[in-house]
Parts: sequence; structure tokens; C-alpha cells
Amino acid sequence: MTAAYDEMHDAAGGVREHYRAFAQWLQQQPHEAMAARREEAEVIFRRVGITFAVYGEKDEDGAGTERLIPFDLIPRIIPSAEWREIERGLRQRVAALNRFVDDVYHDQEILKAGVVPGEPVLANAQFRREMTGVDVPGGVYAHVAGIDIVRAANADGSATTYVLEDNLRVPSGVSYMLENRKMTMRLFPELFASHRIAPVAHYPDLLLDTLRAVAPAGVNEPTVVVLTPGMYNSAYFEHAFLAQQMGVELVEGQDLFVRDGFVYMRTTQGPRRVDVVYRRVDDDFLDPAAFRADSTLGCAGLLDVYRRGNINLANAIGTGVADDKSIYPYVPKMIEFYLGEKPILANVPTWLCRESEHLKYVLDHLEELVVKEVHGAGGYGMLVGPAATRAEIAAFRRALEAHPQHYVAQPTLALSSCPTFVDAGIAPRHIDLRPFVLSGQSVQMVPGGLTRVALKAGSLVVNSSQGGGTKDTWVLED
Repeated sequence: MTAAYDEMHDAAGGVREHYRAFAQWLQQQPHEAMAARREEAEVIFRRVGITFAVYGEKDEDGAGTERLIPFDLIPRIIPSAEWREIERGLRQRVAALNRFVDDVYHDQEILKAGVVPGEPVLANAQFRREMTGVDVPGGVYAHVAGIDIVRAANADGSATTYVLEDNLRVPSGVSYMLENRKMTMRLFPELFASHRIAPVAHYPDLLLDTLRAVAPAGVNEPTVVVLTPGMYNSAYFEHAFLAQQMGVELVEGQDLFVRDGFVYMRTTQGPRRVDVVYRRVDDDFLDPAAFRADSTLGCAGLLDVYRRGNINLANAIGTGVADDKSIYPYVPKMIEFYLGEKPILANVPTWLCRESEHLKYVLDHLEELVVKEVHGAGGYGMLVGPAATRAEIAAFRRALEAHPQHYVAQPTLALSSCPTFVDAGIAPRHIDLRPFVLSGQSVQMVPGGLTRVALKAGSLVVNSSQGGGTKDTWVLED
């Protein structure tokens, strides 16, 4: 495998131009001072309650385990020209994905044209027939998209930016992006005096503007709420954080009810009509009258109000059909089909194991590939061939032969690395980037996003549930 592209140093060991001022500062920082700052950050994050729940883990009292997401002190720095190109690519990609979801639930032109096969779409667990023919405001389905981006080294020492994954259902992590910036400013204020760093603190304002802009027709002062599954959800901190930052109510399903074709929120002053729900609850649990009857997380009758156009949901029901890993390989074709443009951001080459020729290749090269479950998330249900044991490879081989349609495979990319402060000092660790794209009457995003870092030496898995951490992401202004 090609050596990883180092974001800070070139092939000769020199510091890249956009890191030079920071590198000079970093050289002057004693290890003990950096370690003390890391401890300070951990104390503050724990005090604020910035944790995530780990599903399946229990403490000695039988309660769910909560962990801090480790915060790394060394930022990931992106020069302005590079960010502008990424931003262009993100706008293009999200526009095409929204067009695709709208098309799938209406005329299905892309399926009729044979550009995307019908079976992986119409038989997809995330395809919601209840949304067929439903018009949503502005044709926007993915109001909040988290697009995972990686940079991988080329043989000549350059790097290519790839989209690794599209997260269109209930993408999370933006609260950590915001808190990481606040923490870096608190610990190292002098860096913000010596660098022109694009701000990110206005994200909640952009999010609220986006949500208000897609309110039902005729609603001039929309009431927006954040719908959470509750305090035991792994991302509950983020739900509460965003509601507080936007100045809107955080509600659970039991706080909402339907009457006369509208959704209302129970308040101490009596019922209040709700116009837009930023929902952090999966489709299956949104409406027990339409989906899972055993759900206590949603609001009975919500789908009917939604279909009437009397409330809007962000993201739309059924949006997940476009972020399935079996649909991902077709996004470049969607861009050409709907926009008549060549993709700005590349896809990672992907083998669809449901196709016999692809399956044969994957089975013959398991030791070299990354194999993922089509519906997997969080770094679970995947095989990283070069790091896997013989037993793990054999188990995946059996799973692939039994249910090939459940898997896709990709080459093992040499993800770019960034200097990271670890116990032994400063060492390179692999990273990715999740920018957050907001789509309403316009498309907006703050510069950068959430940089996730694989803290284990050599690991390519950045997910927090798998031991990953996060970094502040700086986009330098001109």
C-alpha cells in the first residue's frame, strides 16, 4: 500500500506552507505543557457533559457506558484554495442527491433510463413507499448532509480527495466540531491572533435559517423543534446542544400530538403548533401509526400531517435510500444525469458484491480490501483486510458467500495523516473529514467540518465508537 499522505509535511520532510506558522509555534511547546492542556480539555469536556453512549457496553452497575470522545490538541489545517474546491464539490454532490431522492419518489426517470438499477433502490430497506408522490418544500430532502471525505496518497506523492460516504438520514458530530473550536480558542488564544482562521460558531444560526426557510407554505413565523429519542441516545448531548444554541425546544415524541391535521407541542401555556421538526429519530420510529407500532419515540399521525404539507421534517422521511452503501457507487452518474456536469469530488472505487464478477474479485482479494455491510455504520460490520486475522477473513468469506447482496468492497486507501499529540509525543495518525452541508432555499456550510482521527497507531478506523478521536479543523482565510 502507498505510504500515507502527510497533511503537514511533504515527502522530503519539509513543512507544507499552510502549516509553517503553526509548526514554528508547535516546536516551542514543551511536552509537559501540551499534556497539561490535554488534561484541562478533558476536565472541561467532562464537566460540560460532552459524552456519547456506547451501545452494548454496560458499567458495573448495569448502566450504559458513556465516554468522552478524545480531543486532540493539534488542528487539521486546510488552505483556502483547497477548501473552495471541496465546497464546490459538496454543493454539486448534495444537489444531485436531493434531485435523486425527489426523482425516486416521483417520476423515477433515472431508473427508467437505466442509469441506476431499480432493484437496489426499490427493494432497499430505506425506500419508503409512503413517500411516493409526496411533494416536500423546495424539493429538499436532505436538509442536513454529513459527507465523509478522505485524502489518499498517489504514487507520485500527491493526494486525491475522495468522498467515502454520504450521510443523509440523521448525520451527527457537528456539536463536536463547534466545541472543539471553542476548546482550541480557550487553550491556545495566541494561535488565533497569528492565523486567519475561518469561523464556524455561526453554524447554529445557519441551521435555524435553513429549517425556517423550509416551513410549510403560508407560515411566516415557523415554530421549529428538535425531536430526540431521549437522554439514552448516543448523540443526546448534540440534540440538547443544538436546540439550546438555536433557541428552540428540545422535545420527545410524548411531547407532541396530532389534532385536526396539525402537529402540536405540549407547553405550560397550552398546545402550540409545530411547523418544522429537526428530527434525530430514525424513520422506523417516527410514527407508530405508520411504521413500527411498538415505537414510543415518535408521534402517532405525524406522517399523515406531513403528507398533507402541514409540517416539514428535516431530514425528509425516506432520505436514507440515497445514503445506502449500495447506492453510493452511482452518485457520479447521478451528478451527470441531473446536473449535466462531471463530478468534482471522486468516489472511491467500489465493488458491489451482489454482482457475480465483483464478488469473485472480492473473494480472491479479501486480504487487500475493505469490506463493508451495505447498512453498516459506526465502523461496525466491516473487514479491513490488511489488518485482519485469518479467522476474521474466513468469517467474512462465509458471510459474503451466504449473502453477497449485503456487502460492498473498496481498496484499502492510505488515508492521509496529521500530526497528533499522543502519550509518546507527536506522531502521525490517519484522519477523515465530515463537512456539514445545509440545504434549504440556498445551500450553506461553515468552512471545514469535523475531523476524526484514528488514535491507534496504524488504524484506519476513525469512528468514536471504535476508539477514534476528533480535532479542530482550520480553514485558512486568504
